[in-house]
Amino acid sequence: MQYSNECQLQIRLLTKQEIYSVPDVPVSVPSNIDPKALNQLLNELLKESSADFLKPKDFDFLAVGELIRLTLLEHLQERNVSTESTIDVEYIERTPAPEPEDSILHDDWVSSIQCTDKWILSGCYDNSVNIWTSHGKPVVSVKDHSEMVKGVTWIDRNDVSKGFVSVSHDQTGVIWEWVEGSEQMIPKVQLRGHERGIDCVSVSPNSATLATGGWDTNLKLWSASLNADDTGEPSSKRLRGARGIFTRVPLHTLKGHKEDISSVNWTDNHTVCTASMDHTIKFWDCELNGIKNEIVDQKAFLSSSWSTLSNTLLAASADRNIRLYDPRSTEGSICKSMFTSHVLWVTCVTWSKYNEHLFLSGSYDSTVKMWDTRSPKAPLYNLRGHEGQVLTVDWSNNKYLMSGGTDNSINIFKNKHVLH
Repeated sequence: MQYSNECQLQIRLLTKQEIYSVPDVPVSVPSNIDPKALNQLLNELLKESSADFLKPKDFDFLAVGELIRLTLLEHLQERNVSTESTIDVEYIERTPAPEPEDSILHDDWVSSIQCTDKWILSGCYDNSVNIWTSHGKPVVSVKDHSEMVKGVTWIDRNDVSKGFVSVSHDQTGVIWEWVEGSEQMIPKVQLRGHERGIDCVSVSPNSATLATGGWDTNLKLWSASLNADDTGEPSSKRLRGARGIFTRVPLHTLKGHKEDISSVNWTDNHTVCTASMDHTIKFWDCELNGIKNEIVDQKAFLSSSWSTLSNTLLAASADRNIRLYDPRSTEGSICKSMFTSHVLWVTCVTWSKYNEHLFLSGSYDSTVKMWDTRSPKAPLYNLRGHEGQVLTVDWSNNKYLMSGGTDNSINIFKNKHVLH
């Protein structure tokens, strides 16, 4: 392979993907080598070391913990890394572009989505809660709420009889029971206690407790049990004239935010993280019912997502940026990275539950972006297709990337890089 640039760098090619390993001896390369040329070099080395690699593969390359997007020299200079010694360059199989799969049309704006292995749960501004097959076929739809549904989440995804919860701007939540594949969802329990519209809901990892937040600025905790009598509190009562649905009151109300709670996440069975329009993120101890930790920034937070793989938090803001926080960090700022590419407010963000580096974001600019945390300056892919603002994204099922918005549709992209 011939290069015009005479200035050389010494690199060592390394990988954690053993099937693609090559001898980790130093290689001399031109300083202006870019990812495309690195890919050619690596494929030649793979071809020399094994007859199995006759067909070239696509790889991404990392140096100093970030994906190389420029020439290697420019990448190192931006990070003030000396070029005198041998540079370790890690390579990984490139994540292929997700492929458009289906689009599911609703009667109004789509506010919330969560997918299981076979079923899609959605909430809509027409007050409806809906279940679809993963291929977009309608299964059941109910309008029990009197105002827009802002959040939905499965409680137990494993049983044939599945539980899920919906929350609404009618100030209530409903816990539902649905027998897999049936055309009827049964309201089991109504959650009453918020004084204004509820914007978000999340279930604890052990499926025991729900957390909700909304415009009354309060975080509320509830029993997630589908059994109407199993509340943890003696104050459940049967609502008269409401088809025998039980009313459930909160186990606890945690006060501290000053404006709308836009997002709620469980970090473990006893800790909840809330993001708010009041420019703060709070971590709550749900055993002591107090604040453990707080992050204060300059902009309203519109969405957040916690990764159990990396124990870090993504937060999307009204300043068009996404920030990655490590609340356990003891070195420097707890804000470790900032991702900038959207041109309008970033309304939603969610981690992949299967890869500690990948996440999705959605924006008022009508785009959904797939990111790798090791490439903060540019997304991996732009997933286009929405004709309105994007309000929600979901990556709960590794096979499918989903988004919903003000064009009344859920767009489904197939993830071609599913690890088994």
